[in-house]
Amino acid sequence: MSKPGARLRERGPAPVFAALGDRTRLRLLARLSDGQARSISALSSDTSLTRQAVTKHLHVLEEAGLVSSLRIGRESRFTYQPEPIAEARSYLDEVSAQWDDALARLRALVEDD
Repeated sequence: MSKPGARLRERGPAPVFAALGDRTRLRLLARLSDGQARSISALSSDTSLTRQAVTKHLHVLEEAGLVSSLRIGRESRFTYQPEPIAEARSYLDEVSAQWDDALARLRALVEDD
């Protein structure tokens, strides 16, 4: 299996942004961001979501590389993986820098006239 960061470089940041575009998935990531591995049962407790719904959301997050799972007995435990977020942030920083450069060129062009 490839590392989450390698997946982001291969497919680009779109799957990460798509996964983050859902409130339920953001809440799941927030619960996992403390570094504790949690089961589907633990993640579905204290919510109105079914275990099946939580499972579907976790699979989207796992496909984007934002969580990883480890099978322990009959349960899977999910853990937050911060690398794709860092790489997506780096991507946004690059895009921001490109826009800053383009705006600086435009400003220079307008001010020269």
